[in-house]
Amino acid sequence: MFEPMDSLAIYYAKRASEYERIYAKPERQSDLSALCARVSGMFPGCSVLELACGTGWWTPVIAQNAARVTALDLNEEVLAIARTKELPPGKVEFVRGSAFEIPDFGRRHDALFAGFWWSHVRLEDLDAFLASAVSAVAPGSLVTFLDNRFVEGSSTPVYRRDALGNAFQMRRLADGSSHEVLKNFPDPEDLLRRASRCGTDAHLELLEHFWVLSFRSPA
Repeated sequence: MFEPMDSLAIYYAKRASEYERIYAKPERQSDLSALCARVSGMFPGCSVLELACGTGWWTPVIAQNAARVTALDLNEEVLAIARTKELPPGKVEFVRGSAFEIPDFGRRHDALFAGFWWSHVRLEDLDAFLASAVSAVAPGSLVTFLDNRFVEGSSTPVYRRDALGNAFQMRRLADGSSHEVLKNFPDPEDLLRRASRCGTDAHLELLEHFWVLSFRSPA
């Protein structure tokens, strides 16, 4: 269904040990504090499916009040770090798998969360991806995406755009390697429009550096 994301997977595998440095940017601390408070209270008593969990930075936040969390990521390199997080005993299961091909867990989660993943899905694949994500949770489930807004001086500049409007950044890692990374910055209207096509009760919250989009899967 989707174009392979081999280059993105390779980049994040290489970046695993330095991934969380992005959360240390001083200008983002106020927003991050607000987001942690917001996200920790979103899923009380829910069985949450977390897509593209990465190093698990958001997993403990979700797990504070959730009944359980199934955290999925393609890269074993980031999952190894995620498994070292301080987590409530028995609540969290880390699983290797693709957000584009969500495994059949033999149960229907009643909430879904994905942090900083929407921006890495090509524009032409977004609607199909959202339909797939919604089908992985029970009807009426809360679906939440969190991602970056472009802020001059804080965000990495857009390096180029392709013919379909996808944006790419050039990122440099500590080992000196450079990587072209897909990173879209959707406008609020597009976020709400796409959410409304695959769910109900869409709500968008805009912070200075981040956005949070929530909606319900069809009943």
